[in-house]
Parts: sequence; structure tokens; C-alpha cells
Amino acid sequence: MLRVQTETVGHDVGRIVQAVSLMMVISIPVAAINGELFAIPSFIVSAIVMGALGSGLVWWYSGADPPEKREAMVTAATGWFVIGMLGGLPFLFIAWTIQLNPFPAWMNTPAMDPTTEVFLRPLDSVFESMSGFTGTGLTMASTEQQLPRSLHWWRSFTEWVGGVGVIVLTVAILRRGGGSSGSYTLYESEARSEKIHPSIVTTVQEIWKIFVGLTVGSVVLFLLVGMEPWGAINHAMTGIATGGFSVWGNSIGQYNSPLIEYAVVPVMVAGSIAFPIHYLIFKGEIRNFYADLQTRWVFIWFAIGSLVLTAIHLLNGQYATLEETFRISLFQFVSATSNTGFGTATIGQGAEGPPVWSAGATLLTCVGMLTGAAAGSTVSGLKLIRVITLVKGTAWQIRDVFMPQTAIRYLQIGDRKLDEEQAQREYTEATVVFILWIAFLAIGVGVLLRVLDPVPPLEYVIFDVMSAQSNVGLDSGITGATMQKPAKVMLIINMWVGRLEIIPIAVLLGAIFQRLNLYR
Repeated sequence: MLRVQTETVGHDVGRIVQAVSLMMVISIPVAAINGELFAIPSFIVSAIVMGALGSGLVWWYSGADPPEKREAMVTAATGWFVIGMLGGLPFLFIAWTIQLNPFPAWMNTPAMDPTTEVFLRPLDSVFESMSGFTGTGLTMASTEQQLPRSLHWWRSFTEWVGGVGVIVLTVAILRRGGGSSGSYTLYESEARSEKIHPSIVTTVQEIWKIFVGLTVGSVVLFLLVGMEPWGAINHAMTGIATGGFSVWGNSIGQYNSPLIEYAVVPVMVAGSIAFPIHYLIFKGEIRNFYADLQTRWVFIWFAIGSLVLTAIHLLNGQYATLEETFRISLFQFVSATSNTGFGTATIGQGAEGPPVWSAGATLLTCVGMLTGAAAGSTVSGLKLIRVITLVKGTAWQIRDVFMPQTAIRYLQIGDRKLDEEQAQREYTEATVVFILWIAFLAIGVGVLLRVLDPVPPLEYVIFDVMSAQSNVGLDSGITGATMQKPAKVMLIINMWVGRLEIIPIAVLLGAIFQRLNLYR
């Protein structure tokens, strides 16, 4: 069994840390523009710590070879974990700064508020960071509008970059020495495969152009429907990244505006479509809205789920009018299935309050969170193409029983006609991911049921763990700063596992077991 090359992993994790340290440098002028001079030292120190660590790793492993697939997988798993941990530094340092208030009055240090105070705890800062970078949106902040704008920005910025992927960011600005093959291997490790251009660096740069364009378009749309500028900027960043952090404790529901709610839906849908399809559509090939298999099913699944959820709420008499019922059902199902996590409705009241949504509505939303949307987009979850492969592949396997042994069989998935070997390989991969996904979900549910006191309804525990592992961010009232520490740690692991689609985590664990000679 070939060992993972530690030098290669160390070098590329260092590059990832270097890239993310630049995010903290970019955040300095944002703090200055908003008059929050007290936050600038926190971003500077955070940038120095991460920049020094990243540069040290790159220098120490400067002679490392380009990554093979196994090194890229371990790099992805390790890099995302390290970034999730270190990304908590601005939360921690800004909270410490407000608590200690060491600066003169002209630096505008505010009084400590209960929401910012939770980030004095390192675990809560790491939770918020991991939630941001993985595009989850679960939060330790109870009343987001109390946070300094510097933290609003950092939360939104982590989701915006994390939506595309920290490795995609790294490939875009810090090219891997040793040719494009190493960069492409890293690119694939982040659950991406399709290239827009033959060059991987050009592909990544094209993705960023599309992403920036969609973000700017979202800002303009939100301004036109009446959202205030700060909210428009932050919600555009987290909406198109299908992340879901908000500047308001009530999320999009704060606006109490049907027009704004309807305007947010196409932004979440845009984040659910693969970047190569966006590229073709921008080139004028509009037919890809319906001709591409995944894009077609994005619209079909969003429509079916929204209508079924509407029917459930109508039967339960959940809301006053048909329009309100449809609007909330559409918004929440698209929010859940696109893994965005914006909210306009109360789903549950946690352990102590009475149920709000019925078990049926809650579990249907869980199914949406599980499937996700298109591979190659900013969405997590299993991905629709994998669900389609599982469904069609299972039917194909059953039909095999009735076929003669001499028959030549193919599996048709969209425009692709897979021979028997290809079909078995892709079906096996989808099955393995699904089984591991359910296994980690069950572990998370088991841990929360064990440590939460009082124990909430089972469907709400499943909902919050599914939300964490599918990187959604909706919650039933369970997740928050008052949770027990083991529950927070478990959800951090679920968010990390879900963003990387499990396989890189399994490879990392295998590499660790191999190093410790546990296979003997």
C-alpha cells in the first residue's frame, strides 16, 4: 500500500493557509470604511498568524512533489479542517478586543453585547468559522444585528469564498509548482471535475468571473426590491454562495416583505446551477436551462418539493392564505435543497417549545437537504447527479436479473451512455458515498440525542444534524450557543464531513491509520 507523501500535503495545506490569510488582509479596509478601527488589529494579527504558518509550511516542504490523487484528498480534508479552525481567530480576537477595550476612544470600540460575547469562547468561534467556510450558516449568534459590521463581513466573506472552495481560491491566486496536473488534482479533490477551459487555472479564473458577476447582479436585484445596502451586499454574498448567514437574527424574515422573499429565490437557484452551465448560458446557449440533466432536475425537484410542502401546510392549516403558504413553502424548500439556509419561517422550537412545523413537513425538508442540487455548483448534499445515478443504477441492476448473460448492457444518464464497467464504477461510488453519508448522519443524531437535555423531538434532531452535514444552516431551534460542548463538536465534524463529500475524510483517516500501523 502506497503511503501518502506528508511533504506534499504539508506544502499544499500551507498554500491554502496563505491564500486564506489574504482574506483577512482584504477585511482590513472593510473595517476601516465602516468606522470599526478597533477590529483592524484583530484582522492584522490573524493575517500574520495564518500567513506565517502557511509560509512556514510552504518553505519547510519546498521540495515536495506535485500531489497524486491520494495526497490531494488528504490535503482537501486537512486544509478545510485547518481553515475552519484558524478562521475563528477574527471572531475570538474581536470579542477579546471589545471585552478588554484596550484602545483610545477614537478607535470606536463598542460595548460588549450578549451576541458577540459568545465568541470569547474558542469553540464557538471555531463553530462559526467552520459553519462559514463550509457554507453551512448554522450560528452561535443569537441576534446577528448586534454583531459589529466587521464580523458581519467576515461571516459573509467566509461563506462567499467557501461557496466556490478554498482550494479553488488557492489555485486561482497561488499556482502549484510542477505543472497544471497538480493543480487539477487539487481541484478534483474539492468534489469538482468538469473544466470550462483546457487549462485548470483558466477554468478557475473563469469560475471566479462568473461568481463575481452573479454576486454583483444579486446585490443590484436586492437593492431594487428595497433591501438596505449593507443587507444587500451581505445577503448577495451568502445567497449566491448558498451559505445563508444573515445580518439579521430573523434572516430574510426580518424584512417581512413578499417581494424580497420572491427576489431571493432566483439567487438561491442560481447558486444551485453548475458553473460550466452558467458559462454556456452566458455565452448564449440558453437551451442548457432544460437540456442539461442536472439543471433540468434542479427546477423539477424544486417545483415538486415546493408544491408537496405547500400541500402539507395547507392540510395542517399552517398559514393564513394560499399565497403565504405557497411563498413560505417555495422559499424554505428552495433554501433547504439549495443548501442556502435563509429563513422566513419558524420550523421548530427546540427541546422545550411546542412543535411548529409538522413531522411530515420537517422530514420532507430533510429530504431536500439530503439531495442538494447540481454538482459543480456551490451546493453540498449528495448532489442530484449522484441521486439520479443511484436511482437509475438500482433499476439497471434489477433489470440485469431478467437479461440474458450474453446481453450487452448500457446505462443512460443524461447524454452519457455508460458501458457496464463505467456504470458499475459510478454506481458503486454513489452507493459508497450514500452509505457513509447516512452513517455519519446517524452518528451525529446519536450524539445529540445522548447529550441534549431535555431531548427534543427526533425529527428536529435529524433536521439540525442533516442541516449541518448538508451545509444548509436552517435549524429547528436546537443549535445555538447554549448547546452542550459535545453537541457543538459533533456538528462541527458533520459540517466538515459534508462539505468534502466524505471520501477525502475517509482517505485522511486511512492515511492516519496507516501511519500508526493500525492495519496490521
